[in-house]
Amino acid sequence: MSGDWLRELSAWLSLNPGWLATALFSTAFVESLAIAGIIVPGVAILFAIAALAGQTGMPLTEALIWAGLGAIAGDTASFALGRKLQGRLDVVWPLSRYPILMAKGQAFFRQHGGKSVVIGRFVGPIRPIIPLIAGALWMPWQRFLAFNIVSAVGWAPVYILPGFLVGSALASDLQPPAYFYPVVGISLAALTAVYLVLIQFQLGLGKGGRLYRWLERRMARYDATHRFWRLYTNHRPDRGGEFPLASIMLALAASGLFLLWGLLATQTHGLEPFNQLALAWFDQLRQPLLDGPVIVATLLGDPPVLTAAAVLACLALVFRGYYAAAIHIVMAAALAIVLVWLLKFTLGVDRPDAVFRPPSSGAFPSGHSTGITVFVTLLASFVAGESRKRQRWQFYVLFSLPLVPVALSRLYLGVHWFTDVIGGILLGLAITGVVRASYSRYDRVHLAPDLSMAVATGAWLAFAIGYVVLAWPEAQMNLRPA
Repeated sequence: MSGDWLRELSAWLSLNPGWLATALFSTAFVESLAIAGIIVPGVAILFAIAALAGQTGMPLTEALIWAGLGAIAGDTASFALGRKLQGRLDVVWPLSRYPILMAKGQAFFRQHGGKSVVIGRFVGPIRPIIPLIAGALWMPWQRFLAFNIVSAVGWAPVYILPGFLVGSALASDLQPPAYFYPVVGISLAALTAVYLVLIQFQLGLGKGGRLYRWLERRMARYDATHRFWRLYTNHRPDRGGEFPLASIMLALAASGLFLLWGLLATQTHGLEPFNQLALAWFDQLRQPLLDGPVIVATLLGDPPVLTAAAVLACLALVFRGYYAAAIHIVMAAALAIVLVWLLKFTLGVDRPDAVFRPPSSGAFPSGHSTGITVFVTLLASFVAGESRKRQRWQFYVLFSLPLVPVALSRLYLGVHWFTDVIGGILLGLAITGVVRASYSRYDRVHLAPDLSMAVATGAWLAFAIGYVVLAWPEAQMNLRPA
């Protein structure tokens, strides 16, 4: 498809903005459809249409919904087609023209199961064939639809927000800030690096390509004698030289997403509908019976409670001689405090006027969301590091559960916008990724629990309960509805 065709389409849509919703739905549908998604440059077309949506003032919520519905419909059609072609994917035209792609898609689906529907949504050429293969291999309809909808919810912002952000900036009468394009460029570069390294290469989907072969040759000469490898690789006997790739990718991905989200949240009005919708929804949900538990949840995310946890953890680790672990906990706490304060002070985003006495500091990002994210994810990483790889995700899920009530409490009480909470979570994940990547140099011995850990945990629980009791009267007064 030529560039002239795309320019003509953009010109026609700019003169007929009423067709933007149809164009978003149709492009997302075709881009997700089996085989058609390989031929049609859906990413480029979606970017152009999203930019037009931002320029013409189309609400971001509407753009995301239409694109998401198109993606869901395209994958569902591919899944239904796979059911019809069961056992004949390699003989029916035009599928028979792509035997290598079909084999790679089937191997990927057999290896990852239902997760492949979510992962495949974001991964290059296998994106439009995974639903087809899922149908051909008789994946249950209910299971497929669940993965399909969940992946579309994450896919729509990733593919629509960049174009919409550029379009919104171009539509503004004011010149975009000097840092607008550098921030977008750095963010996209970080996300591209994560995509190439963690998804394409780590999952083996880029195997056989020129770039993959080049990296393979380079890494063949990159053995344990290299200083960088010696410095950052974990040398535990039971891990065999494990490199902190996941931590580095988490830091890059979360940082890139945070920069994009922060730019969109603080420099444009594109996310304002989400903020107003969340504020109105939680305002209607609020009732006296829920206020008590929610205030307790938000108090547990207060800086004194999280700081006490960091101090007690450091004391327990120092007592046992784990100085590097203690230093990295201090590093994580310092990064969270300094970055949140600096961003709040610099950006100066106003908070909602939903409570009697809102906090005086800036809104973006949410300090509670950042702090609790760093706390639970760092704790989960230390605990998961002592278990087998296949069991680690269980610890991450379990220890991340406290994040939900604390983050939701900020929305329920009306002291933060939706964008503040998401920004805080992304910033917290970036800090955790950086700290864990740095700590991998020292993670050579097991952090087995002992009496000092139990004492520290008990002391923190006592402190948290005492803090909630003492802060309860003032919090109940200040956080009542305005």
